[in-house]
Amino acid sequence: MGYAQLVIGPAGSGKSTYCSSLYEHCVAARRSIHVVNLDPAAENFDYPVAMDIRELISLDDVMEELGLGPNGGLVYCMEHLEDNLDDWLTEELDNYLDDDYLVFDCPGQIELYSHAPVLKNFVEHLKRKNFSVCAVYLLDSQFMTDVTKFISGCMACLSAMVQLELPHVNILSKMDLVTKKKDLEDFLDPEPTFLLSELNQRMGPQYAKLNKALIELVNNYSMVSFIPLDLRKEKSIQYVLAQIDNCIQYGEDADVKVKDFDPEDDE
Repeated sequence: MGYAQLVIGPAGSGKSTYCSSLYEHCVAARRSIHVVNLDPAAENFDYPVAMDIRELISLDDVMEELGLGPNGGLVYCMEHLEDNLDDWLTEELDNYLDDDYLVFDCPGQIELYSHAPVLKNFVEHLKRKNFSVCAVYLLDSQFMTDVTKFISGCMACLSAMVQLELPHVNILSKMDLVTKKKDLEDFLDPEPTFLLSELNQRMGPQYAKLNKALIELVNNYSMVSFIPLDLRKEKSIQYVLAQIDNCIQYGEDADVKVKDFDPEDDE
């Protein structure tokens, strides 16, 4: 079985930086991962690109030849990828062993995760190729400054969760850039009653029933839990990676290492 992370989230949420830092962390830990570029508009990379969608199609070529804008061109590129899952992608995946670990750096167009079928079909293809896949959804922590933005972020996460039907790990990225970390503490693992109270204070009384329904929806889908990620701290990266590995059951077939256990626990 192969393993894969699908790194998604809005534009500017730090997906490529996350992939680069994760690669460096794994190299230092002598762990093998392969980062795949799925963004046809990407130009510069801080990690070795194992597979590149631009070898199949690039946004610049589409915009020049078809006269499309950036958004329409990107959707066209991803639909072209969808049409070539059995050809280009299968051929690329055949270069990797059963236990290889792939990290897919995806574009930041939100409709690709919310309602367009492209990534859903991409995920299904990976599953048919015997990959265990986890969606890693990044949100910029600098924008999570009040409850309304938090709920909007949760709704975006939930939309991707329902569309992709994958295990999800939700990350607050760019924690190293946040100046007032105490402002985020209430949103890392908030109580539904707190969220509802804050929403009702910020919105008119006519929205009370809507607020209650939104909070219940977020709470019922366990979408109110986010993991903060500070790329300056190795322990932070290590913790996030451990959560993702647990979702895809990575390493469960490996031999047990005695040094991982405290001898006193055996008594």
